[in-house]
Amino acid sequence: MSESEMAMAGHEAVREDSPYGIQHKKLGIWLFILSDAVTFASVLFAYGYVRVGSPGWTRPFEFSPTIANGMVMTLALLTSSLTMLGALEAAKHDHKSRCLAWLGATMLLGTLFAALHIREWLKMMEDGWRLFQNPLGGPALFGATFFSITGLHLTHVVAGVVALAVVAGKFNRSRMDAGHVETVGLYWHFVDIVWMFVFPLVYLMNAR
Repeated sequence: MSESEMAMAGHEAVREDSPYGIQHKKLGIWLFILSDAVTFASVLFAYGYVRVGSPGWTRPFEFSPTIANGMVMTLALLTSSLTMLGALEAAKHDHKSRCLAWLGATMLLGTLFAALHIREWLKMMEDGWRLFQNPLGGPALFGATFFSITGLHLTHVVAGVVALAVVAGKFNRSRMDAGHVETVGLYWHFVDIVWMFVFPLVYLMNAR
C-alpha cells in the first residue's frame, strides 16, 4: 500500500471513529436530546413554581372535551412510538417498502396529534384565552404557561414530522440507511416521552 493510500485509510478511520465508540450522528442526537431535556425540565419547573406561587390557580379543563382530547393525543403519540420501532426494525432488515409504510404511519399519527392540538388552541382562543388573559378571572399567567409549554412541544412534534419525511424520502432513494432511521427515531421517542410529563402536569392537574 502506498503512503497516500495509507494516509487516506487513516483519514477514513479518524472520520468514522468518535468518543466512546459512538457514531457521530448518534452522539450528535444524544447531545441534542440532552440539551432539549434540560430546556423542557426548566420550563416545567418554572411552570410548577408559578403554579404553586399563584393563589387561586385556574383549573379550567373538563373531561369533555379537553381531557378526552388530550387522551386521544396521548394515544396517538404512544402508537407512533410503536410504528417508529416497526420502521427501524424494517430498515435494519432492508425491507424498504415496509419501513416506508411504518414511517408514513408515524408521520400520520404525528400530524393527527398536531391537528388535534391546533384545534384545541383555536377553541381556547375562541373562549377568550390569551397569553396574559384569563376569561375565568384567575391568574393571567395560566395562559402564558399553557401556551408556552404546549407550543414548545408542538413545535418539536412538527419538526419531527418534517424530519421523518426527509429521512423517508432519502431512505427511499437509498441515500440514507437504518442508522439515519434510528437517529430520527431517537428524537421522536424523546418528543413522545416529554408529552408523558406535559399531559399529567399541564392537563390532568388542571382538570376540574
